[in-house]
Amino acid sequence: MATWFTRRRAIGALVTALVIAALGGAVALRASKKAHDESGAGAAPVTLQFATSDLTYVEARPLSRWLPVSGTLQPVRQAIVKAKVAGDVKQITVREGETVRAGQVLARIDTTDLESRLVDRIGALESAKAQLALAEKTRAMNVRLLNDKFISQNAFDSSESSFNVARGSVKSAEAQLQLAQNALKDADAVAPLTGIVAKRHVQPGEKVAIEAPLVTVVDLTDLEVQALVPAVDVPELRIGMPVELSVDGFGDRRFTGRVERINPSTEAGTRAIMVYVALSNQDATLRAGMFATGRIALAASAAAPTLPLAAIRTEAGQNYVWVIDKGKLTRRIVMLGRRDETTGRVELRTSLAAEVPVLGAKFDNLKDGAPALVKAPTSSQDARAPKADGTV
Repeated sequence: MATWFTRRRAIGALVTALVIAALGGAVALRASKKAHDESGAGAAPVTLQFATSDLTYVEARPLSRWLPVSGTLQPVRQAIVKAKVAGDVKQITVREGETVRAGQVLARIDTTDLESRLVDRIGALESAKAQLALAEKTRAMNVRLLNDKFISQNAFDSSESSFNVARGSVKSAEAQLQLAQNALKDADAVAPLTGIVAKRHVQPGEKVAIEAPLVTVVDLTDLEVQALVPAVDVPELRIGMPVELSVDGFGDRRFTGRVERINPSTEAGTRAIMVYVALSNQDATLRAGMFATGRIALAASAAAPTLPLAAIRTEAGQNYVWVIDKGKLTRRIVMLGRRDETTGRVELRTSLAAEVPVLGAKFDNLKDGAPALVKAPTSSQDARAPKADGTV
């Protein structure tokens, strides 16, 4: 019994010692953490230093203005060669992509019926001429008889009328013959202009009617872009204004056109006006149907507050800049206006004093409210001072 009681007292003493040790460790750990926090709080924050070359300022400058245009390239001169007579297509002499000259035969229509009609018209004309010759002799004889009082005036008038009818028949027959000759000539469809065959609409052996399309010919020497422009911008446009164009498939290559025509009225259902941009294509590099985008240089705007595009930062859809204000780095939300890609500047619609330094270069790990100052320029290399985190 005494032994069991002694063992129980020993176990209780051991548990008490462990609890006291745990409490002591917790107190020591808290004291160490507090000392560390007090040591960190007492350390002075690192002041960021920026060279004058890192900074920029708001400047009032005029901005170049550009009017964007876009559209499909269309040939200025093109023609759809159509059948002038009905019949079977006897021959198509060209294929798509071939170059043709003005007056060159593109298609032939079977002339069997046309030749038969021509022979018929020739015979009708010869018959009309024979009748006219007979009527003319009868009239001449009746003139003598009328003068000798052998026939009445009515009889003479009848012969005169027959003569006039015969003469009219000859003229009608001559006209019909001319039409037959023209039809035979029109059986050969010729190119109305020099260009390239864009489409062949029929094949040999097909039967075509009058005005049926046969071949489409385009002249790629001169192209134009038909672009819709807002009506409010049209008063600033002038005929002959240069237009810088880029065409899909040609990479960074640029083409120069000019404003050729301006439509006098807006397009139905829109408040836009069609502007025609002419583009020379002497080497036939460009093709009809290609899509082109470009811009027209307008008069520069009035001077406005601007900043370099490199100074603008964007995060979560908001534009902002970093400024040094009263020795601290401050983040300022800004509203932007027109951009001038030529000079690399953008209009600033948020009020910002001209003397406030703005970071014009990109820096990482910047914090709002961090101490900052501008290093005075020296005769040595004006390098950026390293920050506490090792970035520049």
